[in-house]
Amino acid sequence: MPDELAYKYASEYELVVCVGGDGTLSAVMSGLVKSGTSVPLGYIPAGTANDIATTLSLSKVPSEAVQTVINGSLRELDIGMFAERYFTYIAAFGAFTGVAHSTPQNIKRSLGHLAYVISGIAEVPAIKPRKLTLEYDGGVISGEFIFGAVVNSTSVAGFLKLDPQKVDLADGMFEIVLVRQPVDPAAFLDLLSSIATKSYDGGNIQMVHASRAKFTFEEEVAWTVDGEDGGLHKEVEITNAHRAVSILV
Repeated sequence: MPDELAYKYASEYELVVCVGGDGTLSAVMSGLVKSGTSVPLGYIPAGTANDIATTLSLSKVPSEAVQTVINGSLRELDIGMFAERYFTYIAAFGAFTGVAHSTPQNIKRSLGHLAYVISGIAEVPAIKPRKLTLEYDGGVISGEFIFGAVVNSTSVAGFLKLDPQKVDLADGMFEIVLVRQPVDPAAFLDLLSSIATKSYDGGNIQMVHASRAKFTFEEEVAWTVDGEDGGLHKEVEITNAHRAVSILV
């Protein structure tokens, strides 16, 4: 319902304020874009991961977040279009992507970010490489990957961190990350090193920048969109909605 409420009230008010986690914020942003208005958004983080708040350096302390809503300055953000639905910061498939929406809410409340880590570890035995072809601005990548993400953020549930110096949230471009399955302990250590140093330029993990991405799989693959169920897709196209929303920071 948050997207419907945002759509309903966007034309009636000068500011919409969202209180919730990444999924709630995503729904509100979607409603604002669908409304066709330029109403700014205030955000008070109240979720488990709060990846968007982390990326934007927004305080998780409610009283401080309220002050940002009152006194902050507007910052434009790109958002994405995934199979005819909007998303705020990530569309992903593969390893760990089911964690956010499959972890029970009471466990999230009790354990916070640790809940994602525990649930993610439980998924490891079921990790299956997916054969795909990715077409993006000026390039094509084919192969088998255990994880893929189209991102406009520097933080993804604590599992993935991108270098803030290399990520511009309003440049009309996504960061597309693909991870191959390590074939031996040395390759696994190399993967961990790449993640730790935010260096995604070869080996088992790579990153490209693009305004659109088309994924084609040999079979239907489950996706998550901003931590919510994104459905099964054999082919999906993702495009960038350049500076579609404005948020107070």
